[in-house]
Amino acid sequence: MYLLDTNALSELIKKQPQSRFVDRLRRHPAEALFTSTICVMELRYGSSRRADRQAFWDRIRREILPRVGILPIGLREALLAGDVLADLSLRGRRIGPEDLLIGATALAHGYTVVTHSVRHFTRIPNLHVENWLT
Repeated sequence: MYLLDTNALSELIKKQPQSRFVDRLRRHPAEALFTSTICVMELRYGSSRRADRQAFWDRIRREILPRVGILPIGLREALLAGDVLADLSLRGRRIGPEDLLIGATALAHGYTVVTHSVRHFTRIPNLHVENWLT
């Protein structure tokens, strides 16, 4: 099972998404692909900053979101994120709150994060991370 980070989802709405990335996605059934509500927030933020914000958001809502399961941030994810944040802080290896919550969600479900931002996510102990975008 895979949790697609925002930059992985964003690749799909490019005019020319990387064919290797698209091929890799096609190797997995839709039931194995997820994202986090945090990634949905980031996509919404990005689309809201564009001149064509409504049309772009409609495209994301139509072409991207129905193709992945969307995992919420609940108590289990919040507690895990707090533990990870404490551990990273003690080691001087903090990451941004969005990546922390995305990583905690993947950990809580035992999923692998698919991202181009490998450096951020590999700071989280025991998190499986793959970069399908290179």
